[in-house]
Order: sequence, then C-alpha cells, then structure tokens
Amino acid sequence: MKILIAADMEGVTGVVSWDHVDSQHAEYQRFRKLMTGDVNAAVRGAFEGGADEVVVSDGHGAGRNILIEELDPRARLNSGSTSPLSMVQGADSGISAAMFVGYHARVGSVNGILDHTWSSSTVASVKVNGQLLGETGWNAAVCGHFGAPVILVTGDQTVCAEAKEVLGAIETAEVKQASGRMAALCLPPEVSQRLIQEAAARAVRRLREGKAPAPFRVAAPVTLSVELMTGDMADRAMLLPGMRRPEGRRIEFTTPNVPAAYGLFRAMVTVARG
Repeated sequence: MKILIAADMEGVTGVVSWDHVDSQHAEYQRFRKLMTGDVNAAVRGAFEGGADEVVVSDGHGAGRNILIEELDPRARLNSGSTSPLSMVQGADSGISAAMFVGYHARVGSVNGILDHTWSSSTVASVKVNGQLLGETGWNAAVCGHFGAPVILVTGDQTVCAEAKEVLGAIETAEVKQASGRMAALCLPPEVSQRLIQEAAARAVRRLREGKAPAPFRVAAPVTLSVELMTGDMADRAMLLPGMRRPEGRRIEFTTPNVPAAYGLFRAMVTVARG
C-alpha cells in the first residue's frame, strides 16, 4: 500500500503570517522545520496504519521547504519545481491514497489562515465544471483521476470543513483554530503532531478496511472558469490558445481530462501573473 503525502505550508502548525512561509524572511527557517515535523507525523501515522511505502511531495512555493535531513528515513521526497503534477507529484505512480498536510482554505473563506487558491496575488476564484474549488478539491481531482482518494487533510478548522464538504467523511487534524486570515489559536507542535499521527493512522486503517471515501472524480471534458484579480492579468491569459473571456476578469477553457486542465491552469496563472 503506497501513500502520497502532499504537503503545503500555510496550514502547518503555528503558521499565521506570510512571513512564516516566505523563504526570504527570517521566520521561514523556523516554520520549514515545523512543516517537516507535521509531515513526519503523517509519515509515522501512515506506517502505523499499515502503509508499505510513503512518498512525500513538497508543494509549497518552489518545493524546497522540507528538511530532508530531518525527514523520516522510511519516506521518499519529491522536491523542486517545476514537476509535471506540481503539488501532487507522484499521484500517477500507483498510489493507494493521498494525504494533504498543511493545507489552507480556498480564496475568499472566512476565518481561513492565509486563504488563497494557487496564487494569492493572481487568482480570485476557480470553478471546475461549475463547482467552486480550492487547492484541496483541485489537487484531490488530480489524485482522483488516477484512482486515488484523499483520506486525510490537516490545517485549520476552515480547510478541514471545506475538505469534508467536497470530499466526504475523510479524516482531518485541526492544528489551529483561525479567528481571521492572520490570527489563530494554535496548538503546540507536540500536541498537533500527535493529532496528525493519530488521524493518519486511522485514515490508512479505514482505507485497508474498505471504509475510506471514494476518489474525487471530475467528469470529462473538464471546463475551468478562473476569475483573475485584474483585467490586465486576463489580457495576458488570453494570449494562450483555447482561452475564452466571458467577462472582464474571468477566463474559461475546456480540456479532455483533469491532468490536461491542471497543466493548462498552471500555465495560465503563470502567464497572467506576468
């Protein structure tokens, strides 16, 4: 049984500020260590629950955050950018399920620490076949395309609720209670990482017992509707082939399947950002 742990940083234990997740800021070194700790807790739980193999995908920024010298030696790490499947690199490698560690709520959420969807400066909303999704749902759709369910999400209470709304009765670990976009009641690492380990173990046991949620599948063809922050971003996005612009800042396009949509979405955001 092979488990993919896809890790982001905004939902990691203690994170409440962009300074904490910015590699150019002095605070970042503290929080990449905490990110590694949260990931290790999920690795321990996955093996405790019965996993045979664990692969970790570093999905924050340039994908060079997790301290490999402190990573559980039983795991393997996808690091760096740009990889074909980005935040869920490895989803196409025959995994049984995925866990999302350190995730955050979609853009526009109330009481979601550092809420955004893919790019806090570029993307105002994402709809996939008409359904509003954040990174949790969007990355789960990629895993679902390859037949793998998401069985655990960790982060604040808002992303955990979002995950259950979109994906069903999955395991969650709330490491902080957000009271705003940049304020939260945070658990100490010793406490939060124990919760993550316990939830990860339960999730894998449920998977082995056939009690995990089904993979999140998006029907083909896949139509994305992306609202960008400004009109000039939409101007740049329209330079890509296949784009439609139903209104000022909204760009739409259709692809045959989820991986194609995911790749074109990433390219469009990069071009739009300029």
